[in-house]
Amino acid sequence: MNDTLLKFMLGAGHVRGVIVRLQSSWAEMRRRRRHAAVVQGLLGELTAASALLAGSLKFDGTLILQIQGDGPLRLAVAECQPDFGLRATMKIDGLIEQEASLRELANAHGMGRCVITLDPRKQLPSQQPYQGIVSLADAEGRGLDSLTQVLEQYLARSEQIPSWLMLASDEQASCGLLLQRMPDTGGSAGAAANQAEADEDFSRAMHLASTLGREELLRDSPEDLLRKLFWQEEPRIFNPQSPHFHCTCSKLRVADMLRMLGRDEVESVLKEQGEVDVTCEFCGARYGFDLVDAAQLFRPEINQPPVPTQRQ
Repeated sequence: MNDTLLKFMLGAGHVRGVIVRLQSSWAEMRRRRRHAAVVQGLLGELTAASALLAGSLKFDGTLILQIQGDGPLRLAVAECQPDFGLRATMKIDGLIEQEASLRELANAHGMGRCVITLDPRKQLPSQQPYQGIVSLADAEGRGLDSLTQVLEQYLARSEQIPSWLMLASDEQASCGLLLQRMPDTGGSAGAAANQAEADEDFSRAMHLASTLGREELLRDSPEDLLRKLFWQEEPRIFNPQSPHFHCTCSKLRVADMLRMLGRDEVESVLKEQGEVDVTCEFCGARYGFDLVDAAQLFRPEINQPPVPTQRQ
């Protein structure tokens, strides 16, 4: 099973795209966290979407894509790291209908949100992660029924670049295709003619992509899909990326989290349970801290001056 992400350009360069197919990484996520089929499918789409969005950006950092819901789906999170390491999880509170839409799952009372966070790998002292938030409803307040609709709305509002998106997920694979019209450069004598040509190229690319069926997206390799859909556009494919499952949890990170909770909170858990037991929501790894471990967490650092050497 191969995981592949391809970035490409079409025709005269007015349309760029990203296509992703996740198999082994998606199988690993499903093995670690089992959910009802409808929410499992949504988590797969969310994971593919995080890779697509990361692949469309020139950004050195982690992209975090979240659905914050007010229905039985309380939270769904997918992370894509700079090397396309992926992880995802979700929290469910309530009964799930077998054919429930995104609106029914996460926007039952109109308070659902989609949050996209860009967390730079090398963060300047005063720099904060960028965060974009959009509703799970359209401009008229009508709830959106799919993640694709939500993300197209986000791209239109935040990047202000016409975009076309397709996502699909099943038990075998999680896949996605993103097309975007390149922004106008402006300022040239032929700017109007170039803009019209770019609009026409993007419209044609969307028309060709719309012939793609969900089963075809899940079945065929990214290379085969690009050849079948856009052979007339002479797609230029850049160096392929290899997405993979990778969880960034560690005992050191858990220790930092416990320090943030504070000594009183940690000692209260120790008194009640005899051990602080933390399980990673993404990969299921368990980290246990006993009395000795907890004492080390809050042990003050002692900075002693260096011992002078003796001359013989």
